[in-house]
Amino acid sequence: MAVPTESHPHLGQPENPNLSDPSPEPDDLDDFEAEIDEEDNDESEEDDEESEPITPEAQMRVDRVSMESLFKRLSTERVPVRVHDVLIKGNTKTKDFVIEAEVEALLKNATTVQQLLQAAGVANARLQQLDIFDSVNITLDAGPPELPGTANVVVEVSEAKNPLTGDVGIFSKPEARSWSLEGSLKLKNLFGYGDLWDGSVAYGWGQASEVSAGVSVPKFKALATPLTARISLLSQDWLKFSSYKEKALGLSLGLLSIGNHDLSYNLSWRTLTDPSQMASHSVRRQLGHGLLSALKYTFKIDRRNSPLRPTRGYAFLSTTHISGLVPDNRSLRFIRQEFDLRYAVPLGFYHAALNFGISGGFIFPWGRGFLNTPSYLPERFFLGGNSSPVCTLRGPTSILGFKARGLGPAEPRRQERGNSNNESSDASTGMDFIGGDLAATAFADLSFDLPLRVFREAGIHGHAFACTGSLTKLTENAHRELSFQKLRESFRCSAGFGIIVPTKLFRMEVNYCYILKQHEHDQGKTGVQFSFSSPL
Repeated sequence: MAVPTESHPHLGQPENPNLSDPSPEPDDLDDFEAEIDEEDNDESEEDDEESEPITPEAQMRVDRVSMESLFKRLSTERVPVRVHDVLIKGNTKTKDFVIEAEVEALLKNATTVQQLLQAAGVANARLQQLDIFDSVNITLDAGPPELPGTANVVVEVSEAKNPLTGDVGIFSKPEARSWSLEGSLKLKNLFGYGDLWDGSVAYGWGQASEVSAGVSVPKFKALATPLTARISLLSQDWLKFSSYKEKALGLSLGLLSIGNHDLSYNLSWRTLTDPSQMASHSVRRQLGHGLLSALKYTFKIDRRNSPLRPTRGYAFLSTTHISGLVPDNRSLRFIRQEFDLRYAVPLGFYHAALNFGISGGFIFPWGRGFLNTPSYLPERFFLGGNSSPVCTLRGPTSILGFKARGLGPAEPRRQERGNSNNESSDASTGMDFIGGDLAATAFADLSFDLPLRVFREAGIHGHAFACTGSLTKLTENAHRELSFQKLRESFRCSAGFGIIVPTKLFRMEVNYCYILKQHEHDQGKTGVQFSFSSPL
């Protein structure tokens, strides 16, 4: 008997949950197969008596009755089985132990046919996630006749015909009035260890550019956890918002990745400059070089049914940075903590759902004189931008209706000589948004299908939303002046509605935002706003 796992993924679930006393179990898998074969023979003999020779239609009826009998037995009885061997086929380049590390322990822990079918489905998904196979097929077959009650698992893979793949895309950030051209190349399974080599280039008109290369290797005998490494060169232009440019040469190493836990080490050399020579006092104090040596721990759970339009489930993200792990006076010492919690509730009509989200975070320096030390400027929290808060799961960032880095603590820039009395200059260009040490955001979003069928079939839907957020300073003894009343007054609010248009190339949002509350120097604007993002 051979049972392909992809054909019957539901066999592990009993059809009758009210059965308290299962039928007597067969002694082993061979006895179970013999019973099925006897039923097949009985049906065949009956058909032979009725008509000789058997017609194709009659044979189909016999096969259908046999399969129905098999499904019924598997769904109502626990059939014991033990995996005798895992056979791997089709891998001409990939090492056997790479595949075994993903599936062997999972399959051999199964003690019944139902558990084995479920384990085979999980193993199939794991192999697909390696991204080095075009197809994966797992088949269950009877074990050797001399070993009753055993089964062999045949894992047949088809390696990628073209190991080199690439992507090119153009992305926009209307709130920052910037565009970026991004391209990447990926080389799969170069040495047969499931290794993935990739390089990417992102060029942004007016804001950020990045060149990076990396490699990832899945776990196998010598590795208890996947290994990742990446080197990058990043250049970011924040002159329009905060009067500085940042360049960073960095190395990132993945140390641990098990289940919901991820631990990495980041080392980067950063340089902040001010070509305009007009930066505010707080920005000028931080210009120069800095060494970032940090451990980053991430705990993530995402039980939502969709990351783009969740209608049920929940998600939680917690990220901790501890920087300053090298004994150097230029080492940046701080602790940064952030979290994000999401919950989606289905409403039962028009595919409607209510999404709630709350995010928060803080950054605080450590070391000698930390109470009087400002936090590192690029690592502070900045709020604003038109990115969807429903889709993003990365801590406090978006508040619809406000420009990128468009709210929070701000300081006046230095005035140009001979231009201090120019009253016609834009007031917003005279302020540097310097971020905050304590951030909190929250939102509620009601999504629903539109009444026209053509919109529903295309995935176009509407939503109504409300957002709020706060950004305050804690360092340099500012925490002493913080009170509940000041914290409450620091919140900004916006609300609105819009239409979301998902496509294969991008995801577009057209929203009407109404600013309910903002402070003097905030850059919030009531009106129609567009947002484009990746469809993934």
